[in-house]
Amino acid sequence: MNRFYAMISRMKYIDRWGLMNNTRTENISEHSLETAILAHALVNIANIRLGENLNADRAAVIGMFHDAGEIITGDMPTPIKYYNPSIKDAYKAVEKVAEDRLVSMLPDDLQDIYRPVISNEDEVLERYVKAADKISALIKCIEEVRMGNNEFQKAKESTEQAIGEIDLPALKIFMEECMPAYYLTLDELG
Repeated sequence: MNRFYAMISRMKYIDRWGLMNNTRTENISEHSLETAILAHALVNIANIRLGENLNADRAAVIGMFHDAGEIITGDMPTPIKYYNPSIKDAYKAVEKVAEDRLVSMLPDDLQDIYRPVISNEDEVLERYVKAADKISALIKCIEEVRMGNNEFQKAKESTEQAIGEIDLPALKIFMEECMPAYYLTLDELG
């Protein structure tokens, strides 16, 4: 029996930002879709504006699955996940076991298709997906702060700092040209 797709559908039950007081909960299914859209955008910016020749569709698929292992592990809060090198390394090992378990739920003839996207074995596209993941986190922080939830102010500042430290020209273009729109109201967007 192929259990993979049924397991993937459970992404909607894994909430993010578990240690934070949220005005609206966000699950990893929502986050993964947003990350996929953002990764696709970043790679397209890199291709069109910067002369790269990368696969934007592949980046989007990697983005869709980038947190799939959290179906098994749950969402580890960032302050814990990166508290020290030992915890970070141990969590990476746990993530790998979870990803392998997910892939093992597929029929043998599909495993080689999904393994590279679930484990994100493409080092170049991984940079774009990680940047998209950070943008998605920043968007959540912006939304929460705009709703008056100051619990997310420090997370917003640290996420902005982390984004500023990423050396990815397409990310800088996105931040300059697209990010300001996330501060607008619906009427201002329309």
